[in-house]
Amino acid sequence: MTKRRQFLKGVAALSSLSLTSCGWRLAQVRANSSTYSRSDQLYIYTWTQYTDKQLLQTFSTQTGMKVLADVYDSNDVMLAKLQAGGGSAYSIIYPSDYMVQKMADKDLLTEINRDRLIGIENLFPRFSNPIYDPNNRYSIPFNWGTTGFIYNSEKLKDPPQDWDYLWQNQDKLNKRITLLNDVREVMGAVLRMLGYSYNSKNELEIKQAYDKLRELKPAIASFDTDAWQNQILGGDLILAMCYSADAVKISKENPKFKYVIPRSGSSLWTDTIVIPKTAPNLAGAYAWINMILQPEVAAEISQRLNIATPNKAGFEQLPKRIQNNSNLFPPESLLTNCERISPVGEFEEIYERYWTQLTSG
Repeated sequence: MTKRRQFLKGVAALSSLSLTSCGWRLAQVRANSSTYSRSDQLYIYTWTQYTDKQLLQTFSTQTGMKVLADVYDSNDVMLAKLQAGGGSAYSIIYPSDYMVQKMADKDLLTEINRDRLIGIENLFPRFSNPIYDPNNRYSIPFNWGTTGFIYNSEKLKDPPQDWDYLWQNQDKLNKRITLLNDVREVMGAVLRMLGYSYNSKNELEIKQAYDKLRELKPAIASFDTDAWQNQILGGDLILAMCYSADAVKISKENPKFKYVIPRSGSSLWTDTIVIPKTAPNLAGAYAWINMILQPEVAAEISQRLNIATPNKAGFEQLPKRIQNNSNLFPPESLLTNCERISPVGEFEEIYERYWTQLTSG
């Protein structure tokens, strides 16, 4: 998989994002940084869509630290790199909720010292003690959302309502659809369509999902998490399985693209911020987390990146049109059938085996 690195340096002038008004100063970490690390660099490993140049520049200017961001397009790619020893430079990583549990179980994460956090009380109650990480022991929520379809409403007059739409319209969609490059999301969606759990530990059920996907595979252009965006805007695709945050961004660029949460249910996810055990710049890591926790910052990021902030104080600063955007902040009625992806222990190998068979060749 092709990787790209963004090397982002601090700029002389402050960006429009003001942090000094938050009641604290990022620059204060410089005086204490030698206690934990003498590094003047902060390496971040994150999702492509979270590389926010303006935020990185502000942090660099305020702290004097150069920020370098590597990107990945799946949790499994990120975990594999860490386990292979390729993640020792990173002080901040952005895993999804179920991956936090896996990483903690593998002893890859630093337990967060809540005494060093500023603004943890700003979170919505549902994110203050999440099931995937009780009491936010290892992670801080950054963004949350759902998984569903984005489609071209000019090409598909009858909008997709559920996952089975793909099979029912396979000829019409032939080579003009993509699914995510994520085994648990894709297999989970089909499991849900079949009436099972995203987190099934029944190999017969998993095989049924695999068999359904084998039927659909000839119509699938690719398994992709990022590149579909340019393809659907360019007209090569008419439907893509995607995360709600990406769908909101695309719909903003062109309103003919609509987002749908499948009625049989979808995944409810949270992307988080964690500190790996090998973090070389612990002071910088806490400074980064504390910046993200500030209401003004959370609101700015939500608007600029089109993401759903878990920060209640930040949410309250958003314009009403964003607060009322049901793609970003779905009502409870739409979330009833949604399910969080959880680790499945030894069944991970079964999922991976079928996924390899599906995606290879």
